[in-house]
Amino acid sequence: MNDQARTLWHGRFAAGPAEAMMAYTASLAYDQRLAQDDIQGSRAHARGLERAGLFTAQELSAVLSGLDQVAMELASGEFAFEPSDEDIHTAIERRLTELVGDPGAKIHTGRSRNDQVATAMRLWTRRALAEVASDVLSLQQVLLDRAVEAGDAYLPGYTHLQRAQPVLLAHQLAAHAWALSRDVDRLLDCRRRADVSPLGAGALAGTSLPLDPAGTAADLGFAAPFANSLDVTSDRDFVAEALFATAMVGIHLSRMGEEVVLWTSEEFGFMTLDDAFATGSSMMPQKKNPDIAELARGRAGRLIGNLTGLLATLKGLPLAYNRDLQEDKEPLFDSVDQIRLAVGALAGLLASARFNTGAMAAAADAPALAATDLAEILVTDGLPFRAAHAVVGSLVRRSLDEGVPLPDLAAADPQLGERTRAVFVPGAAAARRSSPGGGGPGPVRVQLDALRRRLADDRARLAAL
Repeated sequence: MNDQARTLWHGRFAAGPAEAMMAYTASLAYDQRLAQDDIQGSRAHARGLERAGLFTAQELSAVLSGLDQVAMELASGEFAFEPSDEDIHTAIERRLTELVGDPGAKIHTGRSRNDQVATAMRLWTRRALAEVASDVLSLQQVLLDRAVEAGDAYLPGYTHLQRAQPVLLAHQLAAHAWALSRDVDRLLDCRRRADVSPLGAGALAGTSLPLDPAGTAADLGFAAPFANSLDVTSDRDFVAEALFATAMVGIHLSRMGEEVVLWTSEEFGFMTLDDAFATGSSMMPQKKNPDIAELARGRAGRLIGNLTGLLATLKGLPLAYNRDLQEDKEPLFDSVDQIRLAVGALAGLLASARFNTGAMAAAADAPALAATDLAEILVTDGLPFRAAHAVVGSLVRRSLDEGVPLPDLAAADPQLGERTRAVFVPGAAAARRSSPGGGGPGPVRVQLDALRRRLADDRARLAAL
């Protein structure tokens, strides 16, 4: 390329940029996603120029009409990109100038690509975070619906992936929903900090022209204008936070995916996937594979990589803008895309899966899972818990060593006696979990009511944005 007139900086250079340089620095292939956000920012900037007396009413009208035409061409796929279009912002300004002439060439007055790009990124991120939060709420609703449907079905709770104590299936499902509530809170909190307008900061120091950043911030629906032009043009904290928030969602989905993988195995047999949300084997006809769950688990690493990659990019940058910041877009776009796909797929999987509550109950009714209940009976008699723990632990060891059922040993023990037979009745240990927030029927009913309220509150927060 040797036509320097095509660049935004051609006046300073005697020759145009080399093709290799343009190929390496161009971002048009991925930042086209910012097109409508860039146009929204340009509309606000143009109106600000008119209020400042830098545009006539006729120039403003021409620019706004031209931007509408550009938006239509982009939406319809009719927009013709040129080889010199380094990024979507350059392409839009070029086309605008082709359409309206000098008023289009004036659109960059008082504006740099630094504050222009930062504005478009914040507009996109603000919207994307709300969309992800809405998707997560839909997944939470699926978990709540399945929890209500599960009723008093119970299964073993696990620690160290070893059977620990029985809990209601509803309690297990709600646990995932509560974790996702923290994700919604993080997403909306991140959105709040992203809700600052950089428009008017210029390249780094503002401008000598009578622009009004507060006016354009209000025009764009931002909560506030920037406080420091150096900071806002270089700030990508909001992108890093968005990547962390989406990575945490991904980690929670990964944990759910791991559970699905385990539960759908023949060794567990707790869940059967609907055919529409499973895959088969190209070689083994009997297979039914939980690919969605495995990909949710695997792609969590990709989300973590997007976060750590950007943090490594940001860690050594001096103020203010550096071209390194171009690396903020691809990881953010990818993380948002991947998390939305994963949330939707897992919601479908969980909504359609069948829980095998008989297999769950059979596993949860293993006598050893009532061991803590035996110790708590002794505690209610006044025995210190450590002593009670030792008494029951010795019975468990004898049961394993001697092959005598634990219920029989407990009934024969002078400190426990026949009263302990009731603890081993199927479902009894799960029903005994009565403390607030616990896994038994009483506290789970309270918890599900609280979860309903939390979902309603979070939907109201989203609706108010």
